[in-house]
Amino acid sequence: MHGVKRLLWWLLSGSAGGSNRGRILEELFIQPRNANELANVLDLDYKTVRHHLGVLEKNNLATYAGTGYGKMYFPSDLLEKNSGYFDEIWGKIGKKKK
Repeated sequence: MHGVKRLLWWLLSGSAGGSNRGRILEELFIQPRNANELANVLDLDYKTVRHHLGVLEKNNLATYAGTGYGKMYFPSDLLEKNSGYFDEIWGKIGKKKK
């Protein structure tokens, strides 16, 4: 199994908060957003979104531009190159958890 695919399985299915991370990534593929916008769109607590964005950044699945409140988040180059793995995994587990 490809390393990115293993990472996505672990972060989305094998660890607490995986469904929220998947929802965040799904939203970032649609449109770049700041943490406050993500919290509003996904109906999540702002601190929860910030925590999950940190996990995604640490694992090179999300990146950002800017600073402070206006910091905009995007799918990372690594995730974009491997978006098929995200689609496959999220298609199996994500839609059910919403």
